[in-house]
Amino acid sequence: MWYLCVFYHRLLDYRKPEFESLAQLFGAFPPDDISNPTATHSLEWRLPEHHHPDSPFHFVNLPSEDIARNIANRSILVKGLYEIWGEGSSYEELKEAINNYPDDRKLPYLTSDSTFRIIIDSFGKAISFKDQTARIQGMAYIPFEGRVDLRNPEHKFWLIETDDYGTNNGLPPVVDKRIFFGREIGAADRKLIPTYQLKSRTYLGPTAMDAEVAFLMANQAHAMPGKLVYDPFVGTGSILVAASHFGAMTMGADIDIRVVRDGRGPDCNVWSNFKQYGLQMPVSLLRADNNLPPWRPGLKEVFDAIICDPPYGVRAGGRKSGGRKLLKGVVDPYTVPDDKRTGHIPSTGAYSLAECVHDLLDMAAKMLVMGGRLVYFFPVLRDTDTLDVNFPEHPCFKLIASCEQILSYRYSRVLLTMVKISPYTDEIAEAARLQHLEFKENHVKWLEEGNLHAAVFSPEFPLNDDQDTKSGTKDSKKKYRGKYV
Repeated sequence: MWYLCVFYHRLLDYRKPEFESLAQLFGAFPPDDISNPTATHSLEWRLPEHHHPDSPFHFVNLPSEDIARNIANRSILVKGLYEIWGEGSSYEELKEAINNYPDDRKLPYLTSDSTFRIIIDSFGKAISFKDQTARIQGMAYIPFEGRVDLRNPEHKFWLIETDDYGTNNGLPPVVDKRIFFGREIGAADRKLIPTYQLKSRTYLGPTAMDAEVAFLMANQAHAMPGKLVYDPFVGTGSILVAASHFGAMTMGADIDIRVVRDGRGPDCNVWSNFKQYGLQMPVSLLRADNNLPPWRPGLKEVFDAIICDPPYGVRAGGRKSGGRKLLKGVVDPYTVPDDKRTGHIPSTGAYSLAECVHDLLDMAAKMLVMGGRLVYFFPVLRDTDTLDVNFPEHPCFKLIASCEQILSYRYSRVLLTMVKISPYTDEIAEAARLQHLEFKENHVKWLEEGNLHAAVFSPEFPLNDDQDTKSGTKDSKKKYRGKYV
């Protein structure tokens, strides 16, 4: 059945991948076919008439109302999912469409023993309270027999308008006015965002993941009860907090022992973040190096998902064990005496992004179960408005989603979601090593030389061709800038 999906107008690249990931989680289509790496599953989508592809309004075909409700209620970016009773470019067309909608679909929700509420919403304009009241009164032709309940209604009905505002307000252009009326199936719980916002977090670091993005990553990884989720760059635990909220067991590691062991004291550490929200504590937090994993030889297929934000040199650079002198061979490996181990802080050296990602993929190939998901961010320098990047590859994985988040005019980060389709073997390890060498040789120089930091803090937008450089005046019309909004 077709439903109208109304997204929040933000993180545009994330909207459909998150929705389709949850659709698979709740059974809208089969799990990833690991026996057929080329097999793909996706939902059927279509746009309303005259709508821009970046419009928050999309029709989606789902097998059942229960699946639709589960997706909407767990999603972070779905404002609402609706069974549409009618749509039109005018209220006359809307009335005709509603009257023609099958009675067997309408009457069960109009009975005298039910409660309801009609909500007015719009996109691209504001509707005054007086006009909202007039619109509600204009829906009197629908035979509601139940009682109005504004606080806790049994059924919510939405009247949603989009206007033909053109390109003058910075939003995706809509050529013609469109009006929708439908019954709410489900909606995202946006209270999660202020509840878990970073500014109220007990223990916070400079690289803590934004709560909204952390929940999106957890949804991409199918975090749920009974699954074990691992973050090899755990930091202050923001990503694991999101996974734990959805019921998953969590485990993390970080190379900085002061973060995972000490924090800022007994009441301000990674553990206190979980305690703050009443979440299940992590199975374990390790001091571990992604370059030298702590797992015993032969240990494989432990984690259901690995979610992380690798260090790529913007807010923090990557580090690996050894120190500069040890890595250069100036000094030999040494053993820390027993009496000095308690307070010892191991020395570390620079850890390039290419090496870090290779180690991450190799570790994930070993430690993920078949069909497990690897979800991580990868940085990208943008020379044009289009994204044309060769992402890291591994023979064990299939890339199923890439979601770009533009952070400045020249820099963005892409959330990559990969699924494990093949068991780890010595032959695959050698093939992965060769793929890594090819990727390292062919990729742009900033990946190794650290120019990404300079790109991030360069001026965000250059002057446009239609901008008067002498007077400093700008075009008065706010044009739609796609994912920059």
